[in-house]
Amino acid sequence: MGLIVMGKGDFTMTDTSARKTEMKTAMGKGGTSALMAGVAGFGLGMMVSAGRKAAAQAATFAAGDWFEGLKAEHQVARGLLEKLAATREEDMAKRAALVFELQHAMGKHQVQEEYVVYCVVAAHGQADVAESLNADHFEVKQGLYELEMIGKEKRPGFLEKVAAIRTAFESHVREEEDEVFPALQVMLTDAEKTALTNRMNREGFKVA
Repeated sequence: MGLIVMGKGDFTMTDTSARKTEMKTAMGKGGTSALMAGVAGFGLGMMVSAGRKAAAQAATFAAGDWFEGLKAEHQVARGLLEKLAATREEDMAKRAALVFELQHAMGKHQVQEEYVVYCVVAAHGQADVAESLNADHFEVKQGLYELEMIGKEKRPGFLEKVAAIRTAFESHVREEEDEVFPALQVMLTDAEKTALTNRMNREGFKVA
């Protein structure tokens, strides 16, 4: 049996295992760092998102009451529609930005009403009224979609569509603010009003 001579560049199996262990340890440390960085980034993103949502829901929440909160949101939508009505054909970028802002504001508003308020309206014996108000929402959604397409495709009729949406929206709001919601307020106890307000804000925060 011959003698194996080991030089400086050679290494034993024990050396190999040790080096593998060192590499795994180093990789483990790097992986842990990367994971921690990812978690930190995700956490920061969640904080930013939560802050943005809180800001979007702030005015509604500050109203302190579900009815007052919805009225404040109606005013926001009115303001955006007024700005759209004041645009010109060459204001394409401005129109696109305003339509997007209005879609977001109306989307959040409609979720609050459809998922919470209209359900309470129906639960208090006015299911037909709730169904009619839901149908109004679809009309406005359809109008906003058509408005977006008119703007993108540079077709005529943008301001006419804005006017139609404003008319439908105002009719819907007048029914809510003058008839349906005041009647519901009378039916609710203070505890029910608080519960409705809290749940409505929670739903709004989800989609803000």
